[in-house]
Amino acid sequence: MKKADKTTVTIRTIAQLANVSHMTVSRALNDSELVKPATKEKILAIAKEIGYVPNINAKSLVTNRSYMIGIFFTNLETGTSNSFMTDVVAQAQAVLPKSYSLSINSVAKAMAGQYISINNYDGIIVISQSKSDYDFIEYVHNLGLPLVVLNRVIERDDINNYAIGDRLGGELATNYAIQMGHRKLALIRGIDSFESSVQRTNGFMQAVEANGIAVDPTLIKVGDYRPESGHELMREILASGNIPSCVICENDDMAVGAISACVELGYQIPRDISFIGFDDMAYAKFITPSLTTIKKPTAQIIEMGVAKLMAIVEGEQSDVEQKIVDPEMVIRQSVVNLYQH
Repeated sequence: MKKADKTTVTIRTIAQLANVSHMTVSRALNDSELVKPATKEKILAIAKEIGYVPNINAKSLVTNRSYMIGIFFTNLETGTSNSFMTDVVAQAQAVLPKSYSLSINSVAKAMAGQYISINNYDGIIVISQSKSDYDFIEYVHNLGLPLVVLNRVIERDDINNYAIGDRLGGELATNYAIQMGHRKLALIRGIDSFESSVQRTNGFMQAVEANGIAVDPTLIKVGDYRPESGHELMREILASGNIPSCVICENDDMAVGAISACVELGYQIPRDISFIGFDDMAYAKFITPSLTTIKKPTAQIIEMGVAKLMAIVEGEQSDVEQKIVDPEMVIRQSVVNLYQH
């Protein structure tokens, strides 16, 4: 069958070729269970063969939808690492229905006067990293837009919220370092205003206190979640001559920067200094040595959040859902066991 000009191919074209009604074609293209599997397969094969491309704009006019989902990070300029943003967007695209597109923006810009129009989005996902997001979350909620808040725990019970157990993650990382015999610990924190950093630091402090370990305040540094800050802060630590046996970084990007600083100055990892990251980004297993880290359950919270959001968009009635998903320790090769040395 010869492909038709894409500008002339419509649902009615497929209906004529398949000898069915245009309503049956529409249902088949939207994967409706009302169409028999054999008929659906025939329609999809014809659509593919003649080069049918759905007209999203026309579909939007009929359904009064934009087929656009907005993802809002707290701030894209400061604190949101490129690897985290890329990971979130990739995970969201993987589970979002194919008829929808994503628009990426920041809460900071929206609150600076660039408020969103209710007609722009069918739903909003807020990747909340700070309590400063509260006014924006309240604004979207009051508009009545379908909304889910991901990443951190929010202090209200009327919005769907899927968060990560950052405090537990900080505790797991620190306890593992201690179990490997490390007592002289350094911590490279994230941004103070980000709840993830607050909670990860709380987990770190809880673990060292529970084990009776005193941490030198000069070995606790505040970064911004980017590799450059990890590199700069690690050089400060090394220049001081007060060398820790293990450095815990509150994300993988800063850990990579810190490791780079050590290698540049001739330190061997992990023989001289051990490292633990947080996130388990895709590259963590491929660097040398492979990075021991905390696996952040980003894929899980994105999957749950998108599923809940689409259920709201489709008009399904359900109770507000709020969950905290625990991270996991991923042991690789960047931490030396001091009991064996």
